[in-house]
Parts: sequence; C-alpha cells; structure tokens
Amino acid sequence: MATVVSQQPITSQRPSSNFKASHFLKEPLNVPIKLRQKQFKIQATASQAPLLDPVLSPSKTIPQSYKKKSNEASLILIRHGESLWNEKNLFTGCVDVPLTEKGVAEAIQAGKRISNIPVDLIFTSSLIRAQMTAMLAMTQHRCKKVVPIILHDESEKAQTWSHVFSEETRKQSIPVIAAWQLNERMYGELQGLNKEETAERYGTQQVHEWRRSYHIPPPKGESLEMCAERAVAYFEDNIQPELAFGNNVLIAAHGNSLRSIIMYLDKLTSQEVTSLELSTGLPLLYIFKDRKFMRRGSPVGPTEAGVYAYTKRLAQYRQKLDETLA
Repeated sequence: MATVVSQQPITSQRPSSNFKASHFLKEPLNVPIKLRQKQFKIQATASQAPLLDPVLSPSKTIPQSYKKKSNEASLILIRHGESLWNEKNLFTGCVDVPLTEKGVAEAIQAGKRISNIPVDLIFTSSLIRAQMTAMLAMTQHRCKKVVPIILHDESEKAQTWSHVFSEETRKQSIPVIAAWQLNERMYGELQGLNKEETAERYGTQQVHEWRRSYHIPPPKGESLEMCAERAVAYFEDNIQPELAFGNNVLIAAHGNSLRSIIMYLDKLTSQEVTSLELSTGLPLLYIFKDRKFMRRGSPVGPTEAGVYAYTKRLAQYRQKLDETLA
C-alpha cells in the first residue's frame, strides 16, 4: 500500500470555514461541513481491486432521525472550459486565469446538456475558470428562476454582508461553495512555462512523467497522488453526505481534481487514472443510490445520455466489466 503524503496548503489557498449551505437548500441540513485532516490510503497497483475503502455508509455522517429528500441523487462533473493559458499552451496549475471566448461557449454548451437535470447545490474550486464555468452553465438551466449564489466565508463580515434576508429569494437560490481542495493540481515551477519549450528544455520523457505519472511531482509541485489526497477527502467529507441526503450536486473543477474524484467513484487503479482524459466543458453524470455511484454517461442533450468514454481502451474495459457485473 502506498500512503498518500499530506501536503501543506498553498499560501494562496485556505481551508473552508463553517458556511451555511442549509440556509439556501429547500430542506435544511444539519450535516456538519468540515475538512478532514486525517490521511487515507490508495492502492498503487495495476490490479483491478478498488483503490479506496468502500463508500462510507450515509448513516455514519447523517443522523438517522433525518428524513432523506430522495432515495437517489444526481452528481454532475464538469471540467472548466478553455482558459487563456490553455489557449497559450502554458502550464496553469493553481494560477487563477479566466476563460477564453471558446471557454465561455463551452460552459454554455455544457449548461444546455444538463439543463433538465436538477441541481440543489454547486461546488467549485476557488479558481475563477471553474466558477465561471459553473455560473455560465446554470444560465441555461430549465429553472430560470433559480439563481446560483457564491457563499462567502472569508470572514464574519463577508458572511454578514452577503446574507440574503428574503426567505422567498433564498428558496430560488442555489448555494455555490468554493473550495481550494478542488483546485487544479499545483504544477510548482512549471506554472507559467510553455509546454513545448519545457519539453525541449527537460526532455519529452521527463515532462511526460511530471504530467502523467501518478506518484512523481513536478519540481516543488504536486503529484496526482497528492492532488487525489485532498480532492477525495473533501469529496467524502463535504459532498458525499449531501448526495446521501438526496441533494443533487454539480461540481465544476479541473482535469486533475476531477480525475481524482472519478478514480474514487469508478474504483480505477493508479495506472487507469493516468490514462484518463477529460474534455473541457463536457459534463459527466452519475447517480448516487443505495450508497453506490452509477455512471450515466455524458449528456449530449436535455433528455438523453451519450457514450461514457475517456479513452477507447478504457471504455472497452469498463464496458466489459459492466457486462460481467450485470
């Protein structure tokens, strides 16, 4: 077993404090929102065994006396649209850059694909490109009266000043929670460098290891393993309890933080996750039911689901596994 090494938060990031998403949800939640400090372990093997421990029973996080909204919930994952540094072929990581015109269009198109899927709660990274993607996507939702509102927990004053006093308005709002734990993998000294020039300087093989290896981090940066430690822990502690309660959740984040979460949801191995490719602005849909996550594909329209595939080889493997388990 390979233990994921804890990493100190980047100085520009901060742990989330006790925000009150329940103020906006149609049915209040008493589930505490917190950042788990303990480590978890991932199997770094090529076998098909699950990477993580089985999904925690909702009964461990939600009081039994609480009545669930629904027996199942939708989970939508969206990688942000093209950013200005994507366009320039620069390593971006945790540098906060906005979307391009193409990225804006991708976010809007993603919103059209999920326009008929209910959304009760939105989680994004603390980076503007993910937040823009979530907000733009929601402009296309069928519930035009529902407005996404970013919750500010930077200080007590920020919480007070952004408070919504109208109960009716709160009912028509979707809380948006920004968490640095969902940020893109921190690329260290590669951030801001041109990808082609970096390959010429350090060698294609070395740069490939930095970018695609599970364990090897770039200089003064995070490996995918380190990124998975924070992203999956946050998902387990803050997002999964909401799904267990029946709240439909949208996550707008980044290639590596979402790959980490998908690794957990689909029980991928460390080898499989390194070959995982996520397109910008293309939503992926899961259903959480009976304490299990079931893939429902990438919605290609308001009423139908398309083919769920990262790469051709991985898609064939997942299809074969699904047929075996059916």
